[in-house]
Order: sequence, then C-alpha cells, then structure tokens
Amino acid sequence: MTAHHTKLSRRTLLQAAAAIGTASLVSRPAFAQAQTSLVLGDQAGGLRALFEASRTLEGVPFAWRWANFQGAAPLFEAHRSGAVDTAMAGDLPVLAAAVGKTPLKIVATRVGKPESLGIVVQGDSKIRTVADLRGQTVIVSSARGSISQYQLYGALEEAGVKREELTIKFVLPTDAAAAFASKQIEAWAIFDPYYTIATQQGGRILRDGRGINTALGFITASEAALADPAKRTAIVQFLDRLARAGDWAIANPEAYAQAYTQLTRLPIESSRIITARSTVAGRPVSEADIVALQNVADRSARDGILPVRVDVRAITDAELWRRPA
Repeated sequence: MTAHHTKLSRRTLLQAAAAIGTASLVSRPAFAQAQTSLVLGDQAGGLRALFEASRTLEGVPFAWRWANFQGAAPLFEAHRSGAVDTAMAGDLPVLAAAVGKTPLKIVATRVGKPESLGIVVQGDSKIRTVADLRGQTVIVSSARGSISQYQLYGALEEAGVKREELTIKFVLPTDAAAAFASKQIEAWAIFDPYYTIATQQGGRILRDGRGINTALGFITASEAALADPAKRTAIVQFLDRLARAGDWAIANPEAYAQAYTQLTRLPIESSRIITARSTVAGRPVSEADIVALQNVADRSARDGILPVRVDVRAITDAELWRRPA
C-alpha cells in the first residue's frame, strides 16, 4: 500500500469516527401523528444500525427518534435530564449513572463479546505487556465509570501493576481517536467501534477484555417513561423488536455489516469486525445477569472506580419484559 493510500485510509477512518461521535443525531419520528413517542438513546450509532438493518421497528404503534452520543457519559447526561427515554450501555456505565442519581431502571440485557474492547498501543511502541505500562500515561475513554476503565484496572491487577505507577487520563472517544491517529497517545483503553478503528490505523492490541469484562450491556429506561402507561407499553414493544433485531443480525451477519457501514461510513472491513463482536442478542434480565452486574459493582466500589456500592437489584425491573415465545 502506498503512503498516499495509507493517509487516505486514516483520514477516512477519522471522518467515520467523527460521524459516529455526533453529539446528538436524531431521525424523524416513525409516525408524526402517533400520541406516544420514545426518544431512543444510542452510542456510536450501534443500536440504530441494528434496527435499520433488520427493519424491525417498521410498523410499531408508537413514534420514535434516535439520539446518538459518542459514549456513555454524555448519553447518561441526557438520560438524567429526561432528554431520552431509553439508553444502551455496558455494565459499568449503567452503575456509574445510578451513582449519579440518574432515575433509571435496567429493563433488558444485551450479550456481546469481551474482545470488543481493550488496551491498544501504537504499532511501534516499546510497550509489549501490561507490566510495561509502569511510568506511562494511559488514556481511558470515555469518562470515569466506563467499561474501558474497568478493563484497564482489571488488566493492571492481573499484571501486578499498581494504578499509582502510571498516569491515567480520561478523554472522550472522538478526541482520543484523533490524538491516537496522530501518535499523541501511546496507550489507549477503548471500546468498539473506536477500538477497531485504532487497530485499523496500525494500533497493536496489548490486552483485550476476555477474562476481565462481562461483555454484558443493558437497556435502561427512565423512571418517568416507565411511570407513563403508554410509554411503558411502547418500551415493552421496543424490547420485543430488539430481540427480533438481534436474531436477524445473528442470522444475517453480512447484511448487518453492510448496513452498519452505510450509517457510520466506516470501511466494510472494519464494520464486519465490529458487528461480528457487538452486543447484538437481547434478552430479559436474568438472575445470573443481576449477580454478574453486582460483582462488577462490588469490585468497582472496592477499587474506587465508583464512590459507593450500587444495589443492582434496586435499579432493575426484571418483570417489565418477558420475551414472547
């Protein structure tokens, strides 16, 4: 590949990252005259791509619009203010939002793959192992209480490295993506799609999430929306369609990747990687999910990621949705 093509590819990836990280990109409601309307919070266009590819929101008896954010921190700011009715995020960001007094309930579980996030370093970096991070600066995206922070802390504990032995800074994903591409960042703890973008730009994986992260994501709904009978019904219908969308994506991986590319502008090679390990399958919250998330909550309180322990059962509504047979 020529130098020109390498630069063009990098520019294309960065443009895609910027597009993915649009602070608030909202589509038109499905039915302008419908009385009930949901604002569906999304991260990096992932949920919207799934639904647009599967077309499973077509014909629902409620209006909807998407609100897209580059990471969980700004998404849950919107959730806290009542600007979105539902949100989708990984385990730790949901707990962090609960600590921040976001009035929410966990209403569904999404299952992904732990290799969809990790710690990346520059391809020519002298950092070869997690132990080599001693004395280095590691950038974490998107903010305190992210799945990437949990990943980093778990990797450091595994390697016997104290957090005080390195410098940890928090930068939102799109800003960090640009800095990593220009080699201003040497080590970055990040999640997909930015994780894949970094490796496509020549980044080297130092440690992925396998054995550390649960790979569980959760759909949350605002308490205000759940208190509204019409919105509550619409949320259940949305979750029914979420399950169908996941089934479709698993059965049609190439069509899902193509739709993801169309929405995010990422190269198809990147989209295939991202969609293959994304949190696709949706299911009701199980007792095992509650136990797994409580373990994350307890470890995060122990490690100082969260200032207090969160009672997961208290922020979960496991009775709202039961997937139709």
